[in-house]
Amino acid sequence: MNMSIPYSDTLVQRLAQARRVLVFTGAGISAESGIPTFRDADGLWEKFKPEELANVDAFLGNPDLVQRWYAMRREVVTKAKPNPGHLALVELERMVDEFMLVTQNVDNLHNEAGSKEVLELHGNLTRNYCIDCKKPAAALPPIEEGKPLACVHCDGFIRPDVVWFGEMLPKGAMEIAINMAMRSDVVLSVGTSAVVFPAADIPLVARGHGAYVAEININESEIGHVLNETVLGPSGTVLPSLVAAVRERRAATTA
Repeated sequence: MNMSIPYSDTLVQRLAQARRVLVFTGAGISAESGIPTFRDADGLWEKFKPEELANVDAFLGNPDLVQRWYAMRREVVTKAKPNPGHLALVELERMVDEFMLVTQNVDNLHNEAGSKEVLELHGNLTRNYCIDCKKPAAALPPIEEGKPLACVHCDGFIRPDVVWFGEMLPKGAMEIAINMAMRSDVVLSVGTSAVVFPAADIPLVARGHGAYVAEININESEIGHVLNETVLGPSGTVLPSLVAAVRERRAATTA
């Protein structure tokens, strides 16, 4: 393989011919936009583990602490912008008849980039709702210590619309993703370590049902050895190059 082209010609050809494509993304693609991974330490939060804050018991026990942690995370996310990897996936979506982007990320960057068919397995950090009446709530402003924000409708505490430890994924989300994985011609697993299940089942199910499955990552994931291809490199570099190659292949085929 030419080292200047880290992906195979087979991947280019399969994508050029594909009618159904699923892309599964994780924290790696967002890291290239400057968003630290969920477990990266940040200043005064270094003494906390994510598991100690991202759960219902922690929230009920100290709601303003959890709200302030998420306010910090939201501030980082709102300053970030989609990178070339996000934008390349928007173009890829336009090329195929049926496309689905399944993401574990909660940063809203795929939506900002312009992707249309986005399935958010773990929620979205830019949304909030009341833990009691479940009504949507406005974005959280800075929170004063000891003064948690409450719902204007019922006075319940406001929480981020994300999936916490011990909680179920959104109803029907995995079923939709797995169904698409079973029907897809090509699946790209991008920027994910593939250690969080059941989400990591998606590329494996696709592989088992005959899809050509390639992962794009800076390091091979836990499941990389059972996929068709591993493309090592930053997604912000690999994806634009790959999509450009697919565009050229499709144009040559239809000319």
